[in-house]
Amino acid sequence: MTTRWIVGLAMTFAVLPIAARRGLWLYRLAMTGQPDPDRLKNVERPKLGAALKRQVVEVFLQKKLLKWSIPGAAHFFVFWAFIILGTVYVEAYGVLFDEDFAIPIVGHWEILGFAQDTIALLALAGLATFAAIRWKDSPARKDRASRFKGSHTGGAWLILFMIVNVLWTMFFFRGASYAAGNLPYDNGAYASKGVGQAFEGIDNEHTLEWVETVGLWGHIGVMLVFLIIVVYSKHMHIFIAPLNITFARKPDGLGPLLPMQSGGKTLDFEEADPDVDIFGRSKIEDFTWKGFLDFATCTECGRCQSQCPAWNTGKPLSPKMVILELRDHAFAKAPWLLATEEERENLPQSVKDEAARPLVGTAEENGVIDPDVLWSCTNCGACVEQCPVDIEHIDHIVDMRRYQTMIESNFPSEAGGMLKNLEKAGNPWGMPSRMRTEWTKDLGFDVKVLGQDVEDLSEVEYLFWVGCAGSLDDKAQKTTKAVAELLHIAGVEFAILGQGETCTGDPARRMGNEFVFQMLAMQNIETLNEAKATKIVATCPHCFNTVGREYPELGGTYEVVHHTELLNELVAAGKLKPINAVEGSATYHDPCFLGRHNKVYTPPRELISAVAKLEYKEMERSKERSFCCGAGGARMWMEETIGQRINDNRTEEALSLSPDTIVTGCPFCKTMISDSVAGKQGAGEAAAQGVQVIDVAQLLVQATRPVKVGVAADGPSATNGVAAVAEEPANSPDEPVGSDPGAGSDGAATPDPTVAADPGADPTENPRTEEKS
Repeated sequence: MTTRWIVGLAMTFAVLPIAARRGLWLYRLAMTGQPDPDRLKNVERPKLGAALKRQVVEVFLQKKLLKWSIPGAAHFFVFWAFIILGTVYVEAYGVLFDEDFAIPIVGHWEILGFAQDTIALLALAGLATFAAIRWKDSPARKDRASRFKGSHTGGAWLILFMIVNVLWTMFFFRGASYAAGNLPYDNGAYASKGVGQAFEGIDNEHTLEWVETVGLWGHIGVMLVFLIIVVYSKHMHIFIAPLNITFARKPDGLGPLLPMQSGGKTLDFEEADPDVDIFGRSKIEDFTWKGFLDFATCTECGRCQSQCPAWNTGKPLSPKMVILELRDHAFAKAPWLLATEEERENLPQSVKDEAARPLVGTAEENGVIDPDVLWSCTNCGACVEQCPVDIEHIDHIVDMRRYQTMIESNFPSEAGGMLKNLEKAGNPWGMPSRMRTEWTKDLGFDVKVLGQDVEDLSEVEYLFWVGCAGSLDDKAQKTTKAVAELLHIAGVEFAILGQGETCTGDPARRMGNEFVFQMLAMQNIETLNEAKATKIVATCPHCFNTVGREYPELGGTYEVVHHTELLNELVAAGKLKPINAVEGSATYHDPCFLGRHNKVYTPPRELISAVAKLEYKEMERSKERSFCCGAGGARMWMEETIGQRINDNRTEEALSLSPDTIVTGCPFCKTMISDSVAGKQGAGEAAAQGVQVIDVAQLLVQATRPVKVGVAADGPSATNGVAAVAEEPANSPDEPVGSDPGAGSDGAATPDPTVAADPGADPTENPRTEEKS
C-alpha cells in the first residue's frame, strides 16, 4: 500500500527538521555560557565508569524518584514505557513498508509482545496516578503547600494527555494488525489481542487494511506531535536529563562549593581583573554551559520546593522557581545572546529590555532574582538532595551571591560586621584570640596546646579543631568540654591550636565572599601544614565540612572526622562505656552540614541508643529529609524577618514528640533550637516546659561519668580529675532552657566587657542580631 509509507514518511520528514532545529538552538544557547572543562572529565577515565553507573542507577533504575514511593513508581512505569515501546515504533515504521514486518531476531518473541502490552498498561496506571496527584495537590487547592506552585501546570496536563494518546493509538494499531493477521505476536501481546478481537467483525479485508493504516498513521502522528511539544517545553528533560546527570558533580554527599572560575579557569585573586574576569554571576551568560543545562533540565516537579526550609516558612525562595526564572530569562534573552553586535541593533525592543534586566534586583528594578530570594537560602542542600535530575541549586545561588557581595557590596547589612570581624579578628564575634583557650580552665585535666605543650601534632593522635563557636560561644563551650572530657577518659591523645586557630571561612564563603574565605583558609592551611596535622576531629559540622571537603582545593588535605564519628568508634571499641542509665526520652536533629552534606547519619543515633533507658523518638523529617535549623548559608548572622522562623518550625516538630531532650551535633543547631525552646517556654507553651537542648557529646558524657546523673545535667565542674555533673536540673526556674549566664537575648555568647577586643574588631556585633523568641 503505497499511500501508507508516503504519508508516514511525509509526516516524519516534516517534523524532524523542526525538532532538530530546536535541539541545535538549545545547544547554541548553552554554549553562550562560560566553559566548564572539569565537567567533561566525567566522560573520561577514570570517571567514566562512575558516570555510567549513575546512568544505570539514576536514569534506568530511577533511584532518586523512587524515594517518593507512589509518584516514583508511577514515573518508573512511564519511563520504562518510553524505553520498551520504542520497539513498537520500530515495528510501526517497518509496517509502513511491509505489513508483515517484525524486528529481526526478536520480532516474534512472545516475551517482547508481553512486555510491550504490560508496560503500556502500567504506564496508563501511572498516568492515572499522576492525574490524581496533580488534582489532589494542585496550587488552586493548596496554594503554597502544593509542590506544583509556580510550575507550568497546563503544560503538564497536555503532556499527560499526549502520552495517553500514544498508548491508546498503540493498542488501536496493534489490535487492527492482529485482526488482519499481521501482528507478529499471538498470546504474548494479550492486551493488543483483546482489542483486536473487537475488529474481527470487519469482514472486508480492504476496510480492515484501512483501519490498520489509520491506526498506524495515528500512532506515528501522535508521536511526532508529542516530539514537537517536548522539545519546546519543560519536558525536553526526557532527552537532556541523562546528560545533566552525566555531567553532574557527584561527590559523597553534596561536596564542597566549587571555586570561583572565569573562562573555565580557577580565579586567582592576585591576578584577576574585575573589568575582564567574571566574579560570580552578574548576568545570565556568566553561568557555565552546565548551568544552562541545569535550567533546561528542570522538570518542575517541585520536590526541591516541598523540602526547602525557606519556602516552608513563608519566604519567597523556591529552588524550583530560581531555576525556572533563570531558564525563562535565558530563553527570552536568547536572541540577544545568539546575535552579533550588528544584529542586536535590529532586535525587537522587548528583547533589548530583557537583555538589560539585572540578574539580581527587586521588582521595581525588574530583576530576574529578587534579593530576598537570594539571601533566604540556608545552603541546607535539601533541594539538591531531592532533585531527580541532579540540578545544583546551591552552586548557582552562591555564585550570584559572590557577585553581589564582592563586586556590588550588596548584601544584608547585619552580616557586614561579621565579615569585618572575620578579617580583623579571625572570628565572627570580633573577640580576641586569647579567649580561644578560656574553656580549658575548669576541666580538671590539662589540654595540650600546640606550641606550648607539644612542638607539633605528630606527638598526638588528633588535633581537636575547636572552632569559633566551640571556643567562644557559651552553649558550644559545653559541647567542647564534653568532647575533651570524653577523649580524656578514652585515653585519646589530642591537642588544640589555641590562639593559632582562626575561623575556617565557612560563613564568608557561604555569603559569597570567596576572597575572605581564601584568606582565612590559606592561613589555617599554613598553620596545619607547619604543625604536621594529619588527623583532625571537629565538633562543628561547618568546620568539619570546610576543613575536610573544601581545604583540599587549596592544598590542605587531612583526615577529618566529626566528634560523633570518633566517639562512636570509641564506644564500639570499649574505650568509652556508657554506664549510667539516663531516664526520659530524646529526639535527634540532623545538622544539614553533617547529614545531607556529608552523609553522617548513623554515628549520632548509635551513640544515643548506647545510653541505657533513654527512649529515642525519630522525627518525621529526619536524615536526608531533615529540616534545617535556619543557621546555614551564613544565615546565622542575618535577620529573619519574613514568614515563620525556620528554627521555630523545626522546634515545633521536635516538641510534637513530647521529648525531654532534643539532641543535636552542631553548635549552630544547638543555638537555634535552644533559642526557640526558650522562647516557647517564656511564652508559657506547655510542650516546651522542662525540655532541654544538648549535644550528643553532652548526653554521652553524662552516661559515661562514674557518677549518678540525670539527663537534664548540663555543665561540668572539676571533681577528682574529671568533670562531674550536679544532680539538680540544668535550668532553674528563672533560667529557661537555652539560656546561659552571660548570654545575650539571642542565646549567643556575649563578649566579656572586661576583655579588650582586638584592635579594629567590632565588639558589638552579635552572631544573631534579631530576638530569637
